[in-house]
Amino acid sequence: MKPLFENWTVVAAALSALVPFAAFGCVMLFTRGRPALSACLSIGAASLSTAGALLLLVAKWGVSEPGIYTHRWFISGDVSIQFGFLLDPLSVLMLFMVAVVSLLVQVYSLGYMAGDPGFSRYYAFQSLFAWAMMDMVIAPGMLQLYIFWELVGLASYLLIGFYYEKWSAGQAGKKAFVMTRLGDIGFFLGLILLVLGFGDLGILAMNEAAQTHAIPGYLITASALLIFCGVIGKSAQFPLLTWLPDAMEGPTPVSALLHSATMVAAGVYMFSRIFPFFAASPTAMAIALAIGTITMLLSSTMAMATFDLKQVWAYSTVSQLGFMVMGLAAGGYFAGVFHLTTHAGFKALLFLCSGVFIHEYHSNDMRDIGRGGGRNLKIPMVCMTVGALALSGVFPFSGFFSKEAIMGVLASHPNKFWLVAGLLGALMTAYYSFRLIFMILFPKKIDATLPHDAVHHHQEKDAIIEIDHELDSGHGSSHDQAGGHGHEEGHGNVFWYMAWPLIILTTITLFLGFFQSSLEAFLVGHGAEGHAAEGGHGAGHYALLIAAVSMGLAGIFWAYLEFGRKGASQEGFLGRLPKLETLFANRWYIDRFLRRFLDRAIYGGLTSIFTRNDRRIIDGGIDGFCLFTIGSGRILSFLQSSMLQYNLLVMIAAVGLVVLYFVV
Repeated sequence: MKPLFENWTVVAAALSALVPFAAFGCVMLFTRGRPALSACLSIGAASLSTAGALLLLVAKWGVSEPGIYTHRWFISGDVSIQFGFLLDPLSVLMLFMVAVVSLLVQVYSLGYMAGDPGFSRYYAFQSLFAWAMMDMVIAPGMLQLYIFWELVGLASYLLIGFYYEKWSAGQAGKKAFVMTRLGDIGFFLGLILLVLGFGDLGILAMNEAAQTHAIPGYLITASALLIFCGVIGKSAQFPLLTWLPDAMEGPTPVSALLHSATMVAAGVYMFSRIFPFFAASPTAMAIALAIGTITMLLSSTMAMATFDLKQVWAYSTVSQLGFMVMGLAAGGYFAGVFHLTTHAGFKALLFLCSGVFIHEYHSNDMRDIGRGGGRNLKIPMVCMTVGALALSGVFPFSGFFSKEAIMGVLASHPNKFWLVAGLLGALMTAYYSFRLIFMILFPKKIDATLPHDAVHHHQEKDAIIEIDHELDSGHGSSHDQAGGHGHEEGHGNVFWYMAWPLIILTTITLFLGFFQSSLEAFLVGHGAEGHAAEGGHGAGHYALLIAAVSMGLAGIFWAYLEFGRKGASQEGFLGRLPKLETLFANRWYIDRFLRRFLDRAIYGGLTSIFTRNDRRIIDGGIDGFCLFTIGSGRILSFLQSSMLQYNLLVMIAAVGLVVLYFVV
C-alpha cells in the first residue's frame, strides 16, 4: 500500500478521474449560457481522461503487482476505511474503456444535440456521469465503489430524464432510479454484513481472505448473494430487467453511453472485481448462473416483438449482460471480462448508428426508417450491419471471439444445460438482430390497394404489440426540427461529427477480437490468484466452434427467410402466434406482476401497516400525552384560586401531612 501522489501513475489516475468533475462544475456554474464553450470543456476533459487512461494502460501492461494508493478516511474500532486508487489490469482496462466511449459519445453528440436548448446541461451531465463511473472502476474498497456506484445511478437518472418536460421521460427516469435502488438495498446490506463479520471492505483483502478461507463460508455466501442484488439492479438482471428498455427515453447518445461500457456494465464489472470472493461460494455462483441464463433467454424473446429500433438493442444489452453473468458464474473470469470489453465497442456502435437514423427520420420505428430510405445512409447502415454481425458472433468480428470464450466455459461445466441455453441464446440473438437489419435494408411497402378495414386492422395490431413504443419525440420536437437534415452528401460537419465515432468503433469491432491472447495474458496471466480456471473448450474445440457459429448463421438465415428474401411477409413466426407475440411484447407481464406486487404487498400491506402505526401509535401516543398534559394542568389549576387564606390552608395541610409521615 502506497501513499497518494507518490508517483506519476497515481497523478495520472487522479487527473483522469477528477477532470470530468471539474468540467461538470464549470459548465453548471459558469458556461450554461455558452453551449460551444460547455462542449469544449466537457470534450476537453474527456480527452484528458482518455490520455491519462491510455498512459496507465501502457504503464500497467505486463506489470504483475497491482498498484494500490490509499489514504485512511475513517476509523472505528478495528474497522478502517481507505479511499484512493486501485490500479491493476482489470481497473485500468475498464478505465480506458469508459474514457474512450465517453469521449466518442460526446464528440458524436456535437452533431446529434446541435441546437438543443439543453445543450450545456447535457454536456454537464455527461461529465458528471464520466466522473462517477471512472472513480468507481478504480476504487480500492467496496465502500468507495458503492458511493460512486450510487452517483452513477444519479447521473443516469438525470440523463434518462433529460427531456424532463416529457412525461414519459420523467417516468422512465424514476423507474430506472427506483428499480436500481431496490437492488442497491441488498448490496448495502451485504456490505454491512461483511463489515460486521470480517471488518475490512478492501477489495484485495476480501478476495484474498475468501480464497484462503479466512472468512466463514456461510458469511461469504450470505454477503455474496446480497451484493449480487446490486448486480441484478444495475445490470438489469431478472427480475429487475424491465427498467432498461424504458431508459430509451433519453437522447440516443445517452443510450449508447449507458449500454456499452458504463452504467449497465457496472454490475458485471463489480462481479468481475470481486470474482474470487464470489467464486469461494458455489451456492452464490449457481444462483448467479441461473439468473443470468433466465435474463438472457427472456430478454431475447422480448427483442423479437418490438419494432422500436433502440428497444431492440436495449433488450440485446440485457441479454448480453445475462450472457456475461453466465460466463462469470460458470467460472470464466477472462471470458466474462473479455465479452464485457468487446460488447462495449459494438453496442456503442449499434446505438450511435441508430441515433443517425432517428436523427434523420424522426422516428424510432424500424419500419418507418426502412420505408423512408434508411439503407441510403451508407455509413451508418454498413456500420450497424458490422455491429449486428459482432453481436451475432460471426467471424472475424470481436463478438465472435468473446462469445466463443464464454461458450467454452459453459461447455466445461458439468451441467450441459447451460451450454444448450447459451446456444439457444446465440440463435435468438442473430435472429432478432438481422430481423432489424433486413427490415431496414428491404422494407415492405404498404399496399395502397388494401381495403380501409384491412389497413385499420394492421394499424390496431401494431398499436397493441407496441405497448411500450414511444417515439423519441423529446428529441425530435426540440432538436431535430431545429435544423435541416439531408443525406450524407449534404450533412456537412453535423453528419461527420456523428460519422467519425462510428468509423472508429467499427474499426475496433473489426480488430479487437484478434487481441484475445494479449488481453488474456494481461488480465489473467499476471498473478491472477483466485480466478477459477477458464474452460478448455474455447475456439480450439472444433465441435463447439462449429455448433456456436452454426447457431448464429442459422439465426441470420432464419431472419432472411422471414424478413429479407423477396416476397417475405415481414411478420415473422410471431405474427402467426398472436398470443405468444403478446406475451413477448408485454415482457412476460413482469411489469404487471411488479405493479400488482407493489399495490398489494407494499402499498396495501407494509405501507398500510406503517400508516396505521404512524396514526394510532406514534400520532396517537403524542396526542394522548398532550391530552394528559392539558387535563392535568386543568386539575392542578384548581390549587390556585387567588385566595390567600385558601393557599395558606393548603400549605399548612401539606406541612402537617409531612410531619405526620415522619412522626408516625
